[in-house]
Amino acid sequence: MRRRCLALPLLGLLAACRPGADLPPLPGAAAGYRLGAADQVRVIVFNDPRLTGEFRVSDAGTLNLPLVGALPVAGRSTAQAGELVAAEMRRQGLFQSPDVAVEVLAYRPVFVLGMVERGGQFPYQPGMTVLSAVALAGGFNYRAVQDQVSVTRGAAGQAREYRAPRDATLLPGDVVTVFERQF
Repeated sequence: MRRRCLALPLLGLLAACRPGADLPPLPGAAAGYRLGAADQVRVIVFNDPRLTGEFRVSDAGTLNLPLVGALPVAGRSTAQAGELVAAEMRRQGLFQSPDVAVEVLAYRPVFVLGMVERGGQFPYQPGMTVLSAVALAGGFNYRAVQDQVSVTRGAAGQAREYRAPRDATLLPGDVVTVFERQF
């Protein structure tokens, strides 16, 4: 019994030395996808198919459309972006009641670094988890901590680092760092 009592504080000390122990836990993903720089989208204008096309959200977070100009879409849902395009078309007198839809064709990539076989940039797929991103990177290498990772996520122009389990859901643009085992 005495050995067990002495071992508990030692285990607590070892857990505090664990990589990422000082990071806050990854918050749950916000409901609904938000557009960001480098997303590839299709804008569909039902009133005029000539204005329908594929566009990339710029580094500044804008969508540059012919006749309409640059519109700030970063941080908006696809429905909100469609409403913004329609409102701008009405404001400019292009249409009285435009019907516009925006859909994502290609999401921003995710990045996987650290103790994986082949780190790098990988295409995001809706519902992607830490484990599926690590699988795309060739899996954990022999030095990897396999039960938790660091996820760096940008929000409102600022990146924050979080601790995440392997089943955590990722968002486009996330950077996953797999920790190295210390012993």
